[in-house]
Amino acid sequence: MQRATWMGTLAVAAAAAVGIAGAIAPLGSGGGRPETPPGLDRPLELGVEVLVEHDLDLLAGQRVGLITNPTGTTSDLTHTIDALIDGEADGGYEVTALYGPEHGVRGGVPAGAYVESYVDERTGLPVYSLYGPTRKPTAEMLEEVDVLVFDIQDIGARFYTYIWTMYYAMEAAAEQGKPFVVLDRPNPLGDRMDGPVLEYPELSSFVGLREIPLQHGLTVGELARLFNAEFLETPADLHVVTMRNYDAAGIVADWDLPWVLPSPNIPTRETALVYPGTGLIESINVSEGRGTTTPFLWFGAPYINETESYALAAELNSRGLPGVTFRPMSATPTSSKHAGLFSGGVQIHITDEAAYHPLRTGLHVLDVLFDQIDEVDWREGAACRTLDDRCWIDQLTGTRDVRTQLEAGVAPDEIIAGWQDDLAAFDALAEPYRLYPDSPGRSPS
Repeated sequence: MQRATWMGTLAVAAAAAVGIAGAIAPLGSGGGRPETPPGLDRPLELGVEVLVEHDLDLLAGQRVGLITNPTGTTSDLTHTIDALIDGEADGGYEVTALYGPEHGVRGGVPAGAYVESYVDERTGLPVYSLYGPTRKPTAEMLEEVDVLVFDIQDIGARFYTYIWTMYYAMEAAAEQGKPFVVLDRPNPLGDRMDGPVLEYPELSSFVGLREIPLQHGLTVGELARLFNAEFLETPADLHVVTMRNYDAAGIVADWDLPWVLPSPNIPTRETALVYPGTGLIESINVSEGRGTTTPFLWFGAPYINETESYALAAELNSRGLPGVTFRPMSATPTSSKHAGLFSGGVQIHITDEAAYHPLRTGLHVLDVLFDQIDEVDWREGAACRTLDDRCWIDQLTGTRDVRTQLEAGVAPDEIIAGWQDDLAAFDALAEPYRLYPDSPGRSPS
């Protein structure tokens, strides 16, 4: 397949020319967007649309619990809550409960903030929080439910928590003997894989429960199939409602769909593309742009002056990273790190979405910041110095190796070369669980 072919190319290139600009690409990127293949003029049908139009018998005679947030919509922006309630009479089922991940069912809660359970004022349905003290549905939460349905847009990064909400919900459904239905949605990064595979169980957390790569290259339906077969002690009674006319190689820039922000700090398609890499800036004492109009597309700190901002941008531009250019920019975050403090920094501008490598770019940003700005440190400071420490960068990357190699001055492209074997092994593990092997734009196995 295309992914495996590029893994081999990467391994050879990395061994021969670590550090040469352009030598490293995410597994399966193909180095650029494929030409538009035949058949893509057919409209994409999301899993929720296929369910409502063709598969409502899956829910017949059952009380339905729906796990969703604002991204659970049809292509015309009808919310899945409304679509399922509207279909109750025809389908012979009843929606009886809602469940919300981080940020809540309606999506307005800040990152990391506790989400309480409540009654939805529009529908009168109980809304149970799956973020905070209870991340796995309890037996009491499932008492009035016969089947759980999951419909949330993922970002394609292991540390985005929605996939782990799905994991815990599948585990609870299996334990309580209730079927679990996933309404599939596209991966904004397509089938491109990159990053280290999480070291389990040492670094398991809610930003990475199980051993998948940082950029996993799977849809939520494909992930559910893999979780069910490879990781869950008791498999769930799982059914994935697949999309129709889905191009697995396509990325979010190719979508002919409205963009619904999946969380408050992923407001645009461009943000979704950079997030797996610039999300790593969360691990240092530099703002990743939360509290600005350009989250994850800008980084900065009050101890970075104008001269240093220009030097940072110049150094990053000199590295020849594909599909991106860097511009010095100052900002004053209104929340999160350095709130209210005027900060020098750099804005990221994507110039070619298909050529852009999120994780490679993110590692180079960390490398340049540590190299040029003396005040830059891990966000834990002195508490993040040894191999026994469990630092935020370790949880985000899923390994302590990235931290120790950056501290030792190992070039980012050499770090990337070190995880290619594990990435190829995961690609092989995931292959049986892929649902769109013959989609337009993908190479045959």
